[in-house]
Amino acid sequence: MTATLTINQTNLYDQARQLQGQTDVLAVVKNNAYNVGLDLAFRTFYKAGIRAFATTSLKEAVELRQLDDHIAIFLMNPSTDFDKLRENRIAMTLPSLPFFREHEQDLQGIDVHLEYKNLLRRSGFDRADEMFEVLEAGTVNVTGVWTHFAFADEIGSAEYEKEKQDWLDLLESIRAEARGLRFIHAQNSASFVRDGLFPGHTHARLGILLYGSRPYSGLPESLAPAVVSVSANIIQTIRLKAGESSGYSSAFRAEKDCVVAIADIGYGDGVLRTRAKHEVLINGRRYPIGALMMSHLLVVVDEDVQPGDTVYLYNDVLRVDHYTFLGVGANSEQMSALNHNSLTKEILA
Repeated sequence: MTATLTINQTNLYDQARQLQGQTDVLAVVKNNAYNVGLDLAFRTFYKAGIRAFATTSLKEAVELRQLDDHIAIFLMNPSTDFDKLRENRIAMTLPSLPFFREHEQDLQGIDVHLEYKNLLRRSGFDRADEMFEVLEAGTVNVTGVWTHFAFADEIGSAEYEKEKQDWLDLLESIRAEARGLRFIHAQNSASFVRDGLFPGHTHARLGILLYGSRPYSGLPESLAPAVVSVSANIIQTIRLKAGESSGYSSAFRAEKDCVVAIADIGYGDGVLRTRAKHEVLINGRRYPIGALMMSHLLVVVDEDVQPGDTVYLYNDVLRVDHYTFLGVGANSEQMSALNHNSLTKEILA
């Protein structure tokens, strides 16, 4: 028996088709498509009608090109492997004016999207006049302009309203829409859910919403049907008397006589320690986790739980986004941690 990571491809497809039906989607497939699997996510999203994909990894961008010769691919991190970008027709972010000045000749034959730094302050141009220098030079092929919001998932925050307005003002300053750029994109999942597609924008650049998680609390679960399920097996039940312990260095000590169940999953499989502060589901009932070890999970149970029973850490009820809202970690953090090398992967097609 081994613990299992199950991907609901039906929900993955239905969600992508529904979102692509609203607007053109630039699907974020970075980090192995949020650990769902790049090949699986690409083929599912493509079938749903999506034709534009974004990642932070040149390696993944090349893999995408190998999967299809006609899709649009956008690299959100800069690279100086200019030959590989040209050979694979990969568009790249242009992260700053100094980068442009240093690599103006190297960038020949490569599509670029001008990046606006905004309040995320991670990468990008600071001002419209800097972008004008690139646009007016006419020496590189600018096919897009973009930014990334830092506060879209913080409802009621003044920062989101500011970064949104600053971005819209910048677009007006550089006359982005009038230039006929193929890609004008800013909105992550949270921003798109809040505001719909901004006027003059070509794509919503969506990540976590495609993968079955709501971008902020207070939204109905139907907005993002769960895609990920993680289950394990009860391999043993043990009776402990009050004061007895189980696990390394008394990882769990019984305060009273109890029954504990040992499941074949642990932090080595990608279960975050913060997730172990919350319950699991066995036979439709919730039970608390007593201890998390590298390859094992100790659950405090009752007489109804038996070896061979299935224990769920994530499913349609125990949703990834639910634990995000409880402070376990970001949706992407929980999903990225899951270990594809130790978990058995199953696809519900």
